[in-house]
Amino acid sequence: MNLTQSFSSGIGLAPFVTSSGLLLKTWDAISSRDEDVVSHVGNRLVWKVFEKQDLTVVVFEVKNFDLQPNLVSSSDLKENNNFHRFEFLCTKKILDFSVNGSTVSLFIDNLQKLDELKSKINSSHPLIVTGHGVGGSIASLFTVLLLESVGSGKKRPLCITFGSPLIGDKKFQEAISRSSTWSSCFIHAVPSKNSLPKELNPPPGGYKPFGTFLFCSDTSSTCFENPESVLELLVSSTNDQSQGFEATDYGKLVNNLYRKAICKDFTSRGLNLTHSTSLNACINLQLHAALGLTSDTQQLQHQNIDINALATKLERLENKFMYLKKEKFDPSKKLNVMKIDMAKLEWYKKHCKGQGIGYYDCFKKAISTADQDAVQWQKNLRNYWSDMVEEAEMKPQTEAAAFRTRWLYAGTNYRRMVEPLDIAEYYANGLRKDYVAKGRSRHYVVLEKWLEADKKEKGDLNSKNRRNVELILTIDSCFWAKVEEALILCGELENSKEKEEAKGKLLEFENYVYESLKKYEVSPEIFLKESSYMSWWNKYKGMAGSGLASFMSNPSNFDQYTKGAFFLPL
Repeated sequence: MNLTQSFSSGIGLAPFVTSSGLLLKTWDAISSRDEDVVSHVGNRLVWKVFEKQDLTVVVFEVKNFDLQPNLVSSSDLKENNNFHRFEFLCTKKILDFSVNGSTVSLFIDNLQKLDELKSKINSSHPLIVTGHGVGGSIASLFTVLLLESVGSGKKRPLCITFGSPLIGDKKFQEAISRSSTWSSCFIHAVPSKNSLPKELNPPPGGYKPFGTFLFCSDTSSTCFENPESVLELLVSSTNDQSQGFEATDYGKLVNNLYRKAICKDFTSRGLNLTHSTSLNACINLQLHAALGLTSDTQQLQHQNIDINALATKLERLENKFMYLKKEKFDPSKKLNVMKIDMAKLEWYKKHCKGQGIGYYDCFKKAISTADQDAVQWQKNLRNYWSDMVEEAEMKPQTEAAAFRTRWLYAGTNYRRMVEPLDIAEYYANGLRKDYVAKGRSRHYVVLEKWLEADKKEKGDLNSKNRRNVELILTIDSCFWAKVEEALILCGELENSKEKEEAKGKLLEFENYVYESLKKYEVSPEIFLKESSYMSWWNKYKGMAGSGLASFMSNPSNFDQYTKGAFFLPL
């Protein structure tokens, strides 16, 4: 799909939304005066629940409320014991966000009763949460709370608002938009002549829209998802309020759009788009639909809109938006390529062993063409998994947990295979020290934490595994960094000032190796003649204690270990 097609899809999406009948049913519920439906009264907030066959509609209405445009940081709101309910939106990258202070205060004032409402909703029916004006803002916040359960077997709610003010900043928008599932739960209907005062929609300073915005007039409608484009159009729709603002008759509006959609009276130009249609032409078409323009000269003069300047600005914003969507990391797209690169490193590992040297030391020496090829495979995998970890950290907490579980095995296998190559590069010139503190990539640390968390929950399934020892990857992906540090410490034994400290650290490393061997957590490759580990052992063995020395003194033990048949006392 090219950029023109992607952008113009908003023209096709709008009739789909308006013809579905959802807007009609939703507005009918908002405007209903059905006395059989109980009104639940809270603190300046009223809500009703409509059960319609297989559909539940929850309507929020705000009474006597003075909406202020101030943004309040979630960090400041944490002092309120109830606001922690929104913390699931935070990620490693989005530590906090800001929301409209007066709206969230109203929401929290009613949270106890809203929790009761949440518990009573029939989860087996499709759910629409809706409201007009500030009622729509409360509907959005209520839907946000429901999002925490999305993905755990419950159906997605759909929030439909009518002429509602924006409620959060860019970080709040990013927290919701990071999940396409969450973002798709919001449709905001906005009339071409906005029915809220200019100072409130969009509010000044830092507010960002999220979800899909349906811009509509009596004659046409179109959809936008790009928050920057939406913001520009919201500003444009409030430009002509010098003589006050006019209330929108949403009942009439949604009925007109429904009839036109059912009669297939779509904007004909929208249906004739081709690959050759320019992006600018598509934008102009959607601007006419979004702003309800029919007679260009008359209406543009009346609304004081420079349509060409606006179209040019939107073209730039949409180009950027589509580029970012295209560049967004999708782990599944490159997964097969990464599997091939891992298979190539497996081959490289066996190739090196055939040369009598482990793949760690072979890569460190970088002599053959195979070593050079391995550099590229290492780089590809490292870039992929760095992006993977970043993607996981941007996800909301509930999604991130499922994401980590899904990729845990592959991530652990990658870390144990590839990090030794990073360590080899780090120590290759003999001038560097302390890889773990100074050279280790953060994504390895995160992947290791994923595994630790899983072990804590399920237990260590790899403990004392004696099967297929010959094929295992060393469990501690930093093993070779510790070997290199031990080699450096052997050199420090000659320095009388550092000798005692070096001895103490070497003893710690000796015990670490011996304990790892007991649990069969080290690859037998360490026993190959030219390995860095054997270089360390040959320098250190005169100082070694009886445990490791007894094992290392008899090379036949190495074969027994490789077969999983050597029993070290625990």
